[in-house]
This record gives sequence, structure tokens and C-alpha cells, in this order.
Amino acid sequence: MEILIKVSQFLLSLSILVVLHELGHFVFAKLFKTRVEKFYMFFNPGFSLFKYKKGETEYGIGWIPLGGYVKISGMIDESMDKEQMALPPEPYEFRSKPAYQRLLIMVGGVLVNFVLAFVIYIAVLFAWGDEYLPAENVKYGYVCDSLAQSIGLQNGDKILELDNQKVERFSQIVPDILLNDPQSIQFLRNNKQLSVDIPSTFIADLLARSSKGFSLSPVLDIRYPYSAISIGKVAKDSPAKIAGLLEGDKIVSIDSIRFEYYDQFQDFSAANKGKSVVAIIDRAGKEVVLNLTIGEDGKYGFYPAMEAGVFEYATLKYTFAESIPAGFNKGIDKLGSYLKQFKLIFSSETKAYKSIGGFGTIASIFPGVWNWQAFWNLTAFLSIILAIMNILPIPALDGGHVMFLMYEIITGRKPGDKFMEYAQITGMVLLFGLLIFANGNDLWKWISNM
Repeated sequence: MEILIKVSQFLLSLSILVVLHELGHFVFAKLFKTRVEKFYMFFNPGFSLFKYKKGETEYGIGWIPLGGYVKISGMIDESMDKEQMALPPEPYEFRSKPAYQRLLIMVGGVLVNFVLAFVIYIAVLFAWGDEYLPAENVKYGYVCDSLAQSIGLQNGDKILELDNQKVERFSQIVPDILLNDPQSIQFLRNNKQLSVDIPSTFIADLLARSSKGFSLSPVLDIRYPYSAISIGKVAKDSPAKIAGLLEGDKIVSIDSIRFEYYDQFQDFSAANKGKSVVAIIDRAGKEVVLNLTIGEDGKYGFYPAMEAGVFEYATLKYTFAESIPAGFNKGIDKLGSYLKQFKLIFSSETKAYKSIGGFGTIASIFPGVWNWQAFWNLTAFLSIILAIMNILPIPALDGGHVMFLMYEIITGRKPGDKFMEYAQITGMVLLFGLLIFANGNDLWKWISNM
């Protein structure tokens, strides 16, 4: 069910973004009286799931949910309509329009994606505000994985600063390390302030670890007090189910061992995988003794549930007037963040290209439960990604057409139809290659994690 919810959110988000992106091209084409032959959500090789024609345009839904398109008369695009291009140009065709009009038609989709992202961020901030966990409120410190421990951090450390600059939000610590390249971390350990240097290999190691999964390796996680954790949903046929654990139970001790923090319980379980233990359970105030077998993966087959109010979150509320500049600033921040991530791909030191993911990776970032706030935040961010990817100067993308149009505007010479045809084919080969590589990475991650 969790996977179904993730995929459903991804497809809905993609559908919204594709339709509005193509609408940007459509509106500018209609504004300049350019004929639009087709307007499709998703691709439709061979057949369409739905279609109807109104005026000169056929509207439809394809069966391959990987994007969408508008087919504009007199334009060399993915349809590769050579017959039409062999005929004399008509006044209503794209190729007959002035260069500035063709430029606006081509950037229309990207403009809509950028505007859409800002509008969504404004609406989200107005509707829900901005809730976050201040780094200083992570009162039990962090759980540090082996990579974080390798540079000198320990479980329970409280990170205060990066390069002596105060850290405001817990959620930004790892992204800041990844994107802003700080040289040191200042933290509190046993009420003593210490500092460690971040080695030059840290980002490459982090991305190498992340390339094995569908998301950025957490490196640092919130440390939860064990007393605040109870049994959540219990998986069918799991060790927890077989032993008789129920939702709402609390494991008081295992083999007479009591834990202060939940990560200590996890470490104990991982070190004793496959073993039978005696668990003391608090069930609605009554003590129950159960014989429990730890799974071969060091887990029990239940989801932990945390008591509310353990950590103090901060929430920024905005009036409609306040949400406009705040949403715009958030959009600019997200744009800058993604450009920094994009830059990493071309770094030979980080080898970030190994972390590139396809549709599986994108779908995995959506939550496993339906959450409209998270959905719209992710849709806004994906809108920025779609805009940037489409404006890249690669033939077959909007940016490729823009590149050739800028050449025409500057030089006064229009590239020939044959050249544009070959450029379109080259661009499509590149894009399919990237698509295969990205989704091949997803497939490899899925097989490796089985």
C-alpha cells in the first residue's frame, strides 16, 4: 500500500507538471496564431487512451506516463514529421513566425514551471506555514552512522555550527555539508564544545553510499529517548506478530537489559540477530512476558511509534501578503540548491553521476502516506527540476531549440531544416541514453537491496 501511495502521488504530480508545462507552449503558440495539431498528456505511440478533437487541435491522454507533448505545425520535434517539413511553409506554421515569437513559444513551458513553483510555495506557506525542527531543539543529540563516526562524531553529539556559522534547522545539516562544502563541524559533547574537520573525501563517500539506495544517506539522524517509543503497526508473519506483540505495547527490557535511547535498542538487536530473547512488555500498564526471536535482519517486524511532544518544533505563520515574498524566497533557495546539486554531477571527485536516479528515485521521495503539504512542496520542487532540465541546451529539449533560436537572432542566419532534423535525432539519442542510464541505476539499486 505504501508503494501504491508513493506511485499515485508521483503520477499525479507528474501529470500536473506536464499538462501545465505543455500549456505554456500551447498558450504562446495560440497567442501568435500558430497551429497546434496535438496536445497530449503522456505519450501515445500506436494508440491513445482518450482523445477528442476541437477545432484544429486533438487533445488526448497517452498510455506511457513519461511526459507529454504539444505538436506544433511546422516545427521539427519528437514527431519527426518530415512530410510536413518538405512542403512550402504556411503562415500558421511555427517556422514562418518571427524568431522572437518562436523563442517565446519554446520558453513558454519553462516559464510556467518556474511561475508554478513560486505560486505553490506561496500557497503552501499561506495554508500551512513553515514547520521545522530547530537544530538546537534536538536535545538528545544525533545518531551518527559509520561515515559520520569516521570523522570523529559520536552518538549523542549535538551539532551547533558549520564553519562557526549557527545551524538553524536539523533538516539542513546534511544538505549544507553536501552543497556548501564547509570545512568543519562544531558540536557539543558532554557539555563541552568541540570541533572536527570535514575531510575532502567526505562528500564523495556520502554520495557513494547514497548511490546504493533511493535517497541521500542520512548520516545523521535524530536520537530518540527509548521511553518515548512504542509498538506501531506490526507486520504480518513477522517475529513480533508471532511472539504476540500488539500495537501500543512498550518493550520495557530484553533479557533484563533496559535502554536509554532507541538506537541502543537497535544496536542490541543487530548484534543479536536470529537469537531468542525474553522481553518484558508494558501493555496498558500491565506487565507481560514474551519469548521473542529477533529476525535474521536484526529487526522484529514492527514500525516504531513515537509519543507526541518529545521535541519542540518551530512554526512560522504567514499572512497572504507575507507569504508572497516568503514563497518567492523559498523558490529562489530551492532553485539555488538544485543548481548546486546539478553541479556535483560534473565533478570527477564526487562521482555524483552514480547517484542519478530515474522514475523510481523520484517516486521514492514522496511520503508513504498521503500528505497534501508534502505533496505540494515536492511538486513545486519537481517543477523547478523540470524547468532546469528542459532549458538545458540539448537538441530535442526546449533549451536546444532556444539555443538555435538565439544563434539565429544574433547572426541573422537560420539553421537549415536538415541540420535541425539531425540535431533533433542526436538530442533524442542522448535523452534516451540518459533515461536508460538513470532508470538502470534504479534497477541496480532495487536488485542490490533485495
